[in-house]
Amino acid sequence: MHYVNSKSILSQKNGMNLYRGCTHGCIYCDSRSNVYNMDHAFEDIEVKANGPELLKKALKFKKEKVMIGTGSMTDPYIPLEKKIENVRESLELINKYGHGFACITKSNLILRDLDLIKEINEKAKAVVQMTLTTYDEDLCKILEPNVCTTKERVKVLKTLDKNGIPTVVWLCPILPYINDTEENINGILDYCIDSNVKGIICFGMGMTLREGNREYFYSKLDKHFPGLKEKYIKNFGDSYGIASPNSNKLMKIFYKRTDENNIMNKPDEIFEYLHEFPNKDKTKQTTLF
Repeated sequence: MHYVNSKSILSQKNGMNLYRGCTHGCIYCDSRSNVYNMDHAFEDIEVKANGPELLKKALKFKKEKVMIGTGSMTDPYIPLEKKIENVRESLELINKYGHGFACITKSNLILRDLDLIKEINEKAKAVVQMTLTTYDEDLCKILEPNVCTTKERVKVLKTLDKNGIPTVVWLCPILPYINDTEENINGILDYCIDSNVKGIICFGMGMTLREGNREYFYSKLDKHFPGLKEKYIKNFGDSYGIASPNSNKLMKIFYKRTDENNIMNKPDEIFEYLHEFPNKDKTKQTTLF
């Protein structure tokens, strides 16, 4: 890891990244793409040393209460967070100044901060988003090797539900010829229904590949799925958006089962919910993060 000092912490839409880079090792990670201009090794985590200080200044002088989001670029609960605790310090500030919190993670480390997330949710609003891609535990350990498995993430979802904290699942990516099966999608949906999730974000059954993450992904295919790289190259070429051949069939299952169980399944509707600050104290609703 290495430290940097930043000039700002919040985006115009109130999103933040306290870290850049990740050690989860997910073989498909889009954040490896060259388009993000990361000038250091992906596993060499960049830590914003003054992140909490910048956040304090930003939240202290905000005229309106907002939802603070994190995790869209880098999972905030990477193992390094156990030691540095930038996320926990940020949660303390969000709680102190009465703002809301929404994050995306794959890690059960988030339960360390359950006390603060509960307080934020009681005063304002907190939503935890958990990525689920793979029902099969052995396959999960290949695709997402350095983070807790799907079963552990489902335990997190159930714990959050028991504590009154709403959850949303990201059902992506779905990798062609790997986890694009009815068994996998139904298994994940079973988990979501059993965990009482509020919504599931799915942009279609597929994945994205571009310069930077494509090379890493293909190297992992060579290691774990010999011969599959050549199939990808033949069928998809250099395409950015890669749809599973089973996409239509799997999306029908997705919509049918989510509709039957009153789970939000339209991305725009879910994003509106995530970004909307509640009117608990007549606070004016604000822009998206």
